[in-house]
Amino acid sequence: MLEVVALSALTTFLLGVGNGAAGEIGKNLTLSAGALVRRTFGRETPLPAAAEDRRALAGQVHARLARDPERAGEWALMLGAAPDEAVEPSRGAMPPAPWAFTNQEKVLKRLLREADRSWEGRPRVVLLCGPAGSGSTSVALRLGAEARDRFPDGQYYVDLRDASGENGPEPAGVLLRLLREMDVDPDRIPATEAGRERLYRQLTEGRRALVVIDHTTSLAQVRGLVPATPDVLLLVVVSGPPLLLEAERVPVPPLADRHAKQLVRKVAGPEHAARIKAQLPGVLERCRGNALALHTEARLLTRDESVSASPTGASQDHPVRAAAHLASFRLGPEALRLCRLTALGAWPSVSATIAAAAADLDEATAARLLGEAADVGLLEPLPDLRYCFRPEIRRQLAETAAAEYGLGTCADAVDRVLEALLKLVLPASRAALPESWRTELPPEHRDTPSAVPDGIAVLAAEVANVARAVVVAEEHQRTDTALWLARSLWPLQLKAGFWDEVLPALRDAARHAEESRADDRMAAALHFQLAHCLGETGRWEQANRAARAAVTYERAAGHLRGEASAVELLGLLSLNGWSYEEAYERFTEAETVYRRIGPGEEGVADLPRALALIKRHQGRALRGMDRLDESRRSLKRAVDFFAGRTGAPPEAYNQARALTDLAETLHDGGDDPAALARIAEAEALLPASATPHRAYLAGLRRRCEAGTAH
Repeated sequence: MLEVVALSALTTFLLGVGNGAAGEIGKNLTLSAGALVRRTFGRETPLPAAAEDRRALAGQVHARLARDPERAGEWALMLGAAPDEAVEPSRGAMPPAPWAFTNQEKVLKRLLREADRSWEGRPRVVLLCGPAGSGSTSVALRLGAEARDRFPDGQYYVDLRDASGENGPEPAGVLLRLLREMDVDPDRIPATEAGRERLYRQLTEGRRALVVIDHTTSLAQVRGLVPATPDVLLLVVVSGPPLLLEAERVPVPPLADRHAKQLVRKVAGPEHAARIKAQLPGVLERCRGNALALHTEARLLTRDESVSASPTGASQDHPVRAAAHLASFRLGPEALRLCRLTALGAWPSVSATIAAAAADLDEATAARLLGEAADVGLLEPLPDLRYCFRPEIRRQLAETAAAEYGLGTCADAVDRVLEALLKLVLPASRAALPESWRTELPPEHRDTPSAVPDGIAVLAAEVANVARAVVVAEEHQRTDTALWLARSLWPLQLKAGFWDEVLPALRDAARHAEESRADDRMAAALHFQLAHCLGETGRWEQANRAARAAVTYERAAGHLRGEASAVELLGLLSLNGWSYEEAYERFTEAETVYRRIGPGEEGVADLPRALALIKRHQGRALRGMDRLDESRRSLKRAVDFFAGRTGAPPEAYNQARALTDLAETLHDGGDDPAALARIAEAEALLPASATPHRAYLAGLRRRCEAGTAH
């Protein structure tokens, strides 16, 4: 059997374990691998974090199998029955190139030259850079349009501009967005940065593809994307100073006057030729060859109104700001006030709800005024009736707001948006998890109507704004607002796997809870959420620190249910790292704390279900410790509870999970007929949409059937 378990196969398998597909089923595979590693060595072997350590572990396992044919057979079954990891990426879909693109042919030729040069082992990476509004995005999109035949296997475009912070998403978040552009199923996207980078390289190996990362703000965001294959071109687009990236550096120069005139005429159209002729000298002087400024002013020339205002102050020195200054005078005072006040918070996206709160208007009026602002170029439309500001335009509007309306009025506008976001996301959070104590509402919001049809959808649409709002609320000394906003994200991380998106908000809120000496229960809840998020993204040490902090805060608050839950999380972190003895100790400690909750005390209604989950976790830890009889008994108790046999309402999903665990334990103990029966029960409980779980059970069945054949 040894020839089946090649060292390369073992290495690939162990590199993927823990860094592989996210979610419960990815964890099941990790735990099964850990249990088999323990049986192979006869001792607990924690899961290595570094790739080199995993390669070393693969070598040690391979050497041991040479002396243990029976164990080699188990490994062969494990590797052979693992769910197929093959992922076929889509070809992607670049946004359309701008119709009025004008004279950047020299830049395009340099980009194509890099795509066509001899490989010679040198990665194809281009850093396309220019000042804000220079047209670097347009050049990238034009390259995609003109070079489709050069990249037949895929063109992938990722825009980082809509992230919640000034510095954009972290590297793991960039990889996540890119894999989504490749149409990788969410259940197949690894949770960790290392796993995502590994999958990205697998998907691009041997392919002729273009990868564009637009509005990049740091070297770290793209360092892991540098291709190691000859036919992939990575195009990194930066608005502003270039990054220190080892790449072919291609600046986007200002348009010469004759080409600037062409662009203005293309955008405005021949029917406005007379007005263009009269206004063109001033346009060219103000815009200085900046493509965005030229485009904005050309659109203004198509309107009948005449504006005599000239840029002043900082606007005189920046073409985009100058164009925004002129555009603002094409709006009525109400629309202009709305734009200025909405720009104050630097919100990643703007909806009618946010704009209405900022300007203290009704949403219908705000929606109409947003459309007017988009017509003159102050806002860019996004899907789902949302908009965004370009950074320089937003800054110009925000600075003008302070000068025009005063700091008090501006602060009130931001406060109204913060309050509107709270009223939007708190009921959505409660609707998404209506029975959970973690989605409790603050007293002042408990009378808020909570009829939210799809709470997860509302939270997903606003997650970037909520992350930004946590920072803004802290700046405005609204501590409670910042903390409750972050608390509202719990369903999004638990049910939808939005770990990368919520992590910045949780980090900020947990830190702020400590610095402000917030209520112990609030601090505990935020550290718990942070620990959960860090654990799901493979940041084990940070997760353990946050979970221990949650335990400390819950104990200080005298909140037994919260303390037990945080100790349970510590156990899960140990379990996922193959530290089975420690995990079992934590689960036992959590059970002890749960059982201290007396009749009539807070959390007593949740106790039966919490104890059933603890029994499931204990059973999984006992399996990893090779205490299979005890594992089977614990898991059987969990199955009975979730099947409704103890009087509780049945829970098909948790019953299927516990049955899967029980089947694993039975298989490890050699009782494959009983394991196959549990697999059939689990499959009958799962909906057709549970594709990853069904695939995992199919692999487990193959292992059990092979066992019965022997």
